[in-house]
Amino acid sequence: MNDLRLKDVVGLVEEIYRQLTLKLERQNCKACGKCCDFESFGHRLYITSPELIYFRSKLKENDVPLLEMAGSVCPYRVEGKCSVYPWRFAGCRIFQCCGAKQAQGRLSEWAVEQMKAICRRFDAEYYYRDLLSALNGL
Repeated sequence: MNDLRLKDVVGLVEEIYRQLTLKLERQNCKACGKCCDFESFGHRLYITSPELIYFRSKLKENDVPLLEMAGSVCPYRVEGKCSVYPWRFAGCRIFQCCGAKQAQGRLSEWAVEQMKAICRRFDAEYYYRDLLSALNGL
């Protein structure tokens, strides 16, 4: 992907994340890091191709290495906290251990549709992969 398209994709993902922040203002996330252990909540984190493009861009900008995932805990959880919190994926932003599951489901569907629209706009490959596969496949 050329630099201009990369910046466009990164900007569009940032806008989606900004909108999610506004939609989630009333939630009561304690930023405890417990949700980074996906198995303990019986779920898997799925990410889209635009999110991965955004994430890799932010890691590179901030000189943070791309880590592989060995188990069910996000490799970016350090000392119980998210070390990439400003660049976390939509699923990380939406899922809250104390949140309403139906509302989270609706927001997840909205975010996925927005990510698909980015791919259509740039005629780019769309995928929706679990975090472990996505990180370990790079």
